[in-house]
Amino acid sequence: MASWRDVPLVGGPVEIRGALDLERRGPGVLPRRLPAWTRAQYPDAFMDFVASMPSGVRLVLRTDATTVELELLTTVRHFDGSPEPGPAGVVELLVDGVPFARAKAPRGDVLRLAHSRAEGRLLPGSAGSVRFTGLPGDMKEVALWLPPQTPCELRALRADGAVEPPAPARGRLWVHHGSSISHCTQADAPTGTWPVVAAARAGVEVVNLGMAGNCHLDPYVARTIRDTAADLISLELGANPVARSTFTPRTFGPAVHGFLDTVRDGHPDTPLLVVSPVYSRALEAEGGPGAGRDGPQAGGPGDPGERAQGDLTMAFVRDALSSIVRDRARTDPALHHLDGRGLFGQGDAADQPDGVHPNAAGYRRMGHRFAAAVLGPGGVLGPEGGHVSRTG
Repeated sequence: MASWRDVPLVGGPVEIRGALDLERRGPGVLPRRLPAWTRAQYPDAFMDFVASMPSGVRLVLRTDATTVELELLTTVRHFDGSPEPGPAGVVELLVDGVPFARAKAPRGDVLRLAHSRAEGRLLPGSAGSVRFTGLPGDMKEVALWLPPQTPCELRALRADGAVEPPAPARGRLWVHHGSSISHCTQADAPTGTWPVVAAARAGVEVVNLGMAGNCHLDPYVARTIRDTAADLISLELGANPVARSTFTPRTFGPAVHGFLDTVRDGHPDTPLLVVSPVYSRALEAEGGPGAGRDGPQAGGPGDPGERAQGDLTMAFVRDALSSIVRDRARTDPALHHLDGRGLFGQGDAADQPDGVHPNAAGYRRMGHRFAAAVLGPGGVLGPEGGHVSRTG
């Protein structure tokens, strides 16, 4: 058997896909889903935390090792008044694209919070490891997918065999931005988020910029998408502005136009899909503060971190998004619209236990539907669509 060896996480054979920044942290590196320059523009610590949650982030390599071990330091949140910290989630290992094994991520640091947008009190913990054994002994591609709900500072990677760079990513590159409905912290595994399910079924590579509680048409996100290579772009918009009254009916439309204008500055011809909100029992009747929530970690009824004023409704934002896309598509034929209720509608409500977020089964169903309606043959962003669009 080959000797046990340390594998460099940066500057070596490992590719960390799905992250747009790797923040150096002493002995480790923290994957982040937005570029470093955006951090100066975040409105609060919660946005910073969400950007470091590695939904869709994976380590990819080729190896003939039969055992692979990843050492990492997670950060979980513990809200005042709750009995214990939240789970650290699972790390999932795929071999040649096929799920092979899962392991619980170790609980490391604990961030104590009065509410989701409060400044936290960090209780330092220790790094731990997940080990996967019994891998096939031939050379294969291995992907280690990180938990979507837990920031993971990567400390070390070890293998008992040779490690080589992976083959270049296959398939078109899809960049997606959205709310917690796209972040998918309720998924049962890293590959159970609906963007990852859809990408796997359609054979595309995904960069998931779903940001729980933080899809508010922020200009720094628009500029990030503008500057990121993409064959396909999709935007799930509207739920967070309704839940938190980010905009009024007067300001929502111009904000959407501005976001699309910025994206188009870097991707003038890239297929671009605007997805309106999915069905949400808690938000359909009326919007405003406390009507919707991203679980206790992102505010909800009675959360002192969520106090806003406004009168956006789900019906209004759905109509507005449809109208905006219809009007712009006259001069932008690569712009498309999808009613999110086609991905998750009222008939799926049994798989929406909190009235806002699909459960694991609901997310997988969304992924299958998105792949068929959008990414597959005949879909609005189907495989006949163009080449990678790069800026500059």
